[in-house]
Amino acid sequence: MSRRALCASAAAALLLCQGVPALAATPKDTLVIAFAFDDIITLDPAEVFELSGGEIMGNSYDRLVRLDISDPSKLVGDVAKSWTVSPDGKTYSFELKPGLKFASGNPLTADEVAWSLQRAVSLDKSPAFILTQFGFSKDNVKNKIKATGPLTLTLETDKAFAPTFVLNCLTANVGAIVDKKLLLTKEQNGDWGYGWLKTNYAGSGPLKLREWRANEIVALERNDNHYAGKAPLARVIYRHVKEAATQRLLLEKGDIDMARNLSPQDIAAVSTHKDIKLASAPKGTVYYISLNQKNPNLAKPEVREAMKWLVDYSAIGDTLIKNIGVVHQNFLPIGLLGASREAPYKLDVAKAKALLAKAGLPNGFKVTIDTRTTQPVQGIVEAFQQTAKRAGIEVEIIPGDGKQTLTKYRARTHDMYIGQWGSDYWDPHSNADTFTRNPDNSDDAKAKPLAWRNAWAIPELTKKSDAAVLERDSAKRKAMYEELQAEFRKTSPFIMLYQQTEVAAYRSNVEGLKLGPTFDTNYMFRVAKR
Repeated sequence: MSRRALCASAAAALLLCQGVPALAATPKDTLVIAFAFDDIITLDPAEVFELSGGEIMGNSYDRLVRLDISDPSKLVGDVAKSWTVSPDGKTYSFELKPGLKFASGNPLTADEVAWSLQRAVSLDKSPAFILTQFGFSKDNVKNKIKATGPLTLTLETDKAFAPTFVLNCLTANVGAIVDKKLLLTKEQNGDWGYGWLKTNYAGSGPLKLREWRANEIVALERNDNHYAGKAPLARVIYRHVKEAATQRLLLEKGDIDMARNLSPQDIAAVSTHKDIKLASAPKGTVYYISLNQKNPNLAKPEVREAMKWLVDYSAIGDTLIKNIGVVHQNFLPIGLLGASREAPYKLDVAKAKALLAKAGLPNGFKVTIDTRTTQPVQGIVEAFQQTAKRAGIEVEIIPGDGKQTLTKYRARTHDMYIGQWGSDYWDPHSNADTFTRNPDNSDDAKAKPLAWRNAWAIPELTKKSDAAVLERDSAKRKAMYEELQAEFRKTSPFIMLYQQTEVAAYRSNVEGLKLGPTFDTNYMFRVAKR
């Protein structure tokens, strides 16, 4: 078929005809989204641990329970019809909805749910800790998570955790249900179908994956087998568009339906456009600059504190993150139990210089910072470079894409890094577990939270974090997280910058868009067009 013939199809025009002028309007049955998703490295829910990939999982895979996005403190059943917790707080029993099917047509029963959770634990990829923290391991998971009938299964935890904590964890992508029958046909050398699923699909969600081309496109289409009925649109297409200005131009022309990474200036500009609307939601995502404690200068307590006085928070809040975030100096985002609003730091070069002198570095030092080449992080790093220079600290910026910077960060080979953390499940432990827990700081540690990535050894804070997650009294638990945040603000190697407000700009013929508190609750399968 010729290139011209391919262009006759609207979907093909969107996917393939990048070299010719785009259509004036997108197809009526298709939602076209411009989104910077260069952080996607896998599409296996047992491995996905990036924000963009998380959104794809939330739309294409079911799980036992989901957050109620109108009230994220509540849960709703997804494939689960009901659930109970035993009096001792350790056994969770689920009953599934009847007649469930995967997109392939294969039946979805309790056996597939148990197998999916066993698979995630056994593969032991980055997000596996969300499940293994309940005492599940490769050796015991088949006994601890098991189907007790075609539509019933039980999970046995090793401790009596707060029930909401356990259930919230099951809303995470690592709790997604995969098609056992399909994956067993793709299995190689006992890999649970992992090699195949990295770039393929085996789910039952409202949308199914048709295609992923890295840094180019993610194409989802309606799953007609979904238990909740058909999604309003036939397909959702994500186009990787890195530049905010390009996203805005495409939106204004009508070549896309939605722009997801607009700059504050672009948001202000499109807000007056008669055919464009805005949707926004506070996210469980916080942005930070971290200091690797393997660097001897950055490991000095006075240097850690000095860095916090070298950020012009108010200027960042008024310009770089206007409309897309609020300055926030704590690791718990507002909206989670116990989140603090304390904000003790502001730009104070004199205070920073005094601390550097106390650290034996009166003339400052040289250091590097890794950053993604996207806004607003690049702008924040450039602003920080200027303010740090006033205290004698020379910051060299090392730019890269999401994959390059993350790979280096996860290997602990950075000096400084600017990044974001999106809560893995809607519970304060999701953030405490990464910012204030580091059970093993050795290079070959099994758990590699953000504290580990920055080589911050914290046995006492780890103990306090462990105690907080077992506290079933909500008021006491809240106070414990407030105390953790106070200690973290003072001593941690993290400069907390802001909490994200996600804004999506969309054409006025798009209906039903509601952004969730997490990226995996941005439900595009509920969106319609008129």
